[in-house]
Amino acid sequence: MATVDLTVDTFGTAVAENETVLVDFWAAWCGPCRQFAPVFEAASEQYPDVVFAKVDTEAEQQLAAMAGITSIPTLMAFRGGVLVFSRAGALPGSVLGELLDQVKGLKIAEVRRMAEGQAGQQRGQEGGPQEGRAQEPSAEESIKSAANQLNALHGR
Repeated sequence: MATVDLTVDTFGTAVAENETVLVDFWAAWCGPCRQFAPVFEAASEQYPDVVFAKVDTEAEQQLAAMAGITSIPTLMAFRGGVLVFSRAGALPGSVLGELLDQVKGLKIAEVRRMAEGQAGQQRGQEGGPQEGRAQEPSAEESIKSAANQLNALHGR
């Protein structure tokens, strides 16, 4: 599977509508990004059930800022609409493969339960409602969740 380019308008939908998404935040002027690109592309061929997405941080500065990107390349992995991995730096192909195997091995229901538990704790701290929610979030909820996770990850 080839990689797909994400924008601020398509990021949330891609994360919400696919089971596993691996995002590479990069820039054309970044040497490590250019070295990592063939590794990322090769992995996309080995894992056709994973969406491999790229965000050009120069063209998508708003999205990069929302994601708190301060160093590139940065990889983020989402499973079931939930951010499960985020790290700056290129990975060797074998390590990327191990990461993908681990991410794919996560049970989506468990990941969402953990995310909901964290969100419930956060709502409790903010004084919001803590009533149970539907098992399967809507696409809009998943998009908001991805944005909230990114903000929380970077202390916003």
